[in-house]
Amino acid sequence: MRAGFIVSAIASFMLAGLSASAHAENTPTPPANKRNCQNTVPFNQWLADFKRDAIAQGIRPETIEETIGGLTPDQGTIARDRKQGFFSQTFIDFYFKLATKNREQTGKTYLKRYKAIFDRAEQQYGVPGPVITGFWALESDFGGGMGKLSILRSLMTLAWDCRRGDFFRGELIAAMKIVERGDLTPDQMIGSWAGELGQTQFLPQHYLNYGVDFDGDGRVDLIRDNADVIGSTANFLKSMGWKRGEPWLEQVRVTKDLPWDKADLAIKLPRSQWVAWGVEGVGKPLPADNLPASLVLPMGRHGPAFLAYPNFDVYTQWNQSLTYALTAAHLAARMAGAPNLTRADGNVASLSYEQIKEVQSLLKRRGLDVGEVDGKLGANTRAAVKTMQMKFGLPADSYPTADLLTALRERS
Repeated sequence: MRAGFIVSAIASFMLAGLSASAHAENTPTPPANKRNCQNTVPFNQWLADFKRDAIAQGIRPETIEETIGGLTPDQGTIARDRKQGFFSQTFIDFYFKLATKNREQTGKTYLKRYKAIFDRAEQQYGVPGPVITGFWALESDFGGGMGKLSILRSLMTLAWDCRRGDFFRGELIAAMKIVERGDLTPDQMIGSWAGELGQTQFLPQHYLNYGVDFDGDGRVDLIRDNADVIGSTANFLKSMGWKRGEPWLEQVRVTKDLPWDKADLAIKLPRSQWVAWGVEGVGKPLPADNLPASLVLPMGRHGPAFLAYPNFDVYTQWNQSLTYALTAAHLAARMAGAPNLTRADGNVASLSYEQIKEVQSLLKRRGLDVGEVDGKLGANTRAAVKTMQMKFGLPADSYPTADLLTALRERS
């Protein structure tokens, strides 16, 4: 929804696909068709229908011509939309590739450089500066990796495509409204293949509805104006329910005999209950109070552990990938002074991409909802894993293991 240092080649490659996954793929939208759907409406016919619809929604014919006149669909965009696999990595691999020390240090530098603007944003919207810089770092390396494609061509392509056309038609209309409002010219609308704009990668409707002119220069510019980036990101996060003055995430240590079935993002218990079960803070004591918290184990009971507070729900609204949300949230916590993870925290025997797909297939065969069989540990797959772990008498930590795969094979 959303560069003082050199971006490595691998980081640049990942950022090019990250923003697209960050909002367009993982933000709740109308149901998408299958990735192998086929376009049956000729582009010229679709374009004529779209132009009539855009005019009916108040877009001037001149704007339509200025923004998409002469453009043709980009088959590369369609191919990238069908093949997204960025979040099939383990949490720890993803985390250490993206939540780098450089990004942490740059975020802290920005917090000092723009302190007055961050303070004003927090006063107005209740969102702390490190939360904004955490997203800013992952979405674009503070403006260094916003994408190099025409978002108007990308949006037009995805609006015509069979997979998520209804959703992207709305985004294309919003992009045209941004032009008509005078915020950006079509030539300035350069971004990701999924049509996102700016340093925290807003979809056009988010740009239109939550972008704010935070420096009073008369327009919203999320590409070059850092004040607008800060204020708009804070405004967007507030719109998703950010609670002023409350934490969002912290790493914890767990004991060996927790009720693992309670470790679930959907289960919120008083922090005092987690303390009573032996959960401990990292770097500081864990208060035994009534603040609701979920215990999150992205790699099971042997991997890193976190307490996620109500504000963490905003992270999973920004991006439904638990891997991305935890990475962004913990990077923000580090920018606010929390200690880093260590690779030892992720020293867990994990299944391969193909093995996870096999687990999903076997779970689906048993009638459990895993969503797509795609090798990704999404919320549905984790819930189905937990169901079968409980049935088989395995520790129900929602993380697929070799033991679970063996049991599924033998009892299928």
